[in-house]
Amino acid sequence: MLLKSLEFKTTDGQKVKIIDIPVLEEDSPLKFKVNVRLELFMRKIISRDEPKKVYSLREHLKKTLKWTEYEQIYRASELKNNA
Repeated sequence: MLLKSLEFKTTDGQKVKIIDIPVLEEDSPLKFKVNVRLELFMRKIISRDEPKKVYSLREHLKKTLKWTEYEQIYRASELKNNA
């Protein structure tokens, strides 16, 4: 499973980093769900008065999604050609 991170500044100029964002294939039906959840999570972070410096999308999804959906997103997929 490939993961990426996202770093941005709030309106106050504070840097915030979101880690553990899954990289899904373009045709994956879960890609839309993850993108929407990421956007809602970012809005939630921005609306806070004193946001933390680092957040984990994996932990957020673990709390908000059904367990079966969470497992589908973060399941370990085999890499092609031993890459």
